[in-house]
Amino acid sequence: MEGYFWRITEPHTGRVIIALCGVNQGPNGPWATIGLASWPNGFLRTAALDGAWADPSCLGVAGGTDGRAPAFRGDANHLTVDLGPDARLELRVEDRADWPHAGLGGSSVFQMIPALNQYWHPWMLGGRASGIAVLGGETWEFDNAQVYGEKNWGREGFPEAWWWGQAQGFEESDACVAFAGGIVTSGPLRTEVTALVVRLPGGQVLRLGNPGISPVVTTTEDESWHLTGRGYGWRVEVRASAPLNQAFVLPVPLPSERRNIAGDLEHLVGDLQISVHRFGRHIWSGTTSLAALEHGGLDRARDELLRRGLDPARTDAPTARTGE
Repeated sequence: MEGYFWRITEPHTGRVIIALCGVNQGPNGPWATIGLASWPNGFLRTAALDGAWADPSCLGVAGGTDGRAPAFRGDANHLTVDLGPDARLELRVEDRADWPHAGLGGSSVFQMIPALNQYWHPWMLGGRASGIAVLGGETWEFDNAQVYGEKNWGREGFPEAWWWGQAQGFEESDACVAFAGGIVTSGPLRTEVTALVVRLPGGQVLRLGNPGISPVVTTTEDESWHLTGRGYGWRVEVRASAPLNQAFVLPVPLPSERRNIAGDLEHLVGDLQISVHRFGRHIWSGTTSLAALEHGGLDRARDELLRRGLDPARTDAPTARTGE
């Protein structure tokens, strides 16, 4: 599975859009997990479609390609999603703030370990997004919104449990925070790890999360995320929260079975505070109410569907606040 994810944040309106495409290799060929969701209107549309492709030489993805124009097509500067007349997105990106470190990405040293169940790379830590989206009964036009992009890949979809977050909408428009963690396995190897990436105001990017060198300690509950990372003279603390009822239930793929299954609780908005110190000196603190926050795991998603009185066989669900 190769997963591609874009997030658009418009701070002055509080509007957020996410778009995702998983390129899944199944026994009968490639297929795609596609999703489009938005806040505050609570729109959600997902699909499992035949045909998918990932560019082997640069960032590029297409999903739902069998016998039709792609339902999802994206590259570094453009994104088009078409899941029906009421679920469309046209996105253009300019002035990208790309990952600055050559050689190693967001997974750092773990990227060199073969056959892990998951790898993660936040390839775009900012930029100017413009375009138009049709989301249910609403049409949104946006210009100079903030944008973020990442990629993840691994064997048979996703880990058994994970946590994730991404935040823009700070007072400093060039600041960005992203983290991803979970239970990482490869054969007998089994460990818990979190990677934390911060793009500071002014553009400097730091990454923590290598065990023993720059560890990140993470504590999560249903409605809270707390991370503390240290290394190379840096100390970063992140505290975030979001109400469980505002989480979307999103699908994750089971590539070998060619089907999606509910596996991810994602808040499109939440509160996040971050403080950054360097050798004991305060560098930056920021707050935002437009942070994406996530808990993942098949059991967790199934339990949440049951808690909401929904069929546990569903592959997705809107927020409990917005209902069906």
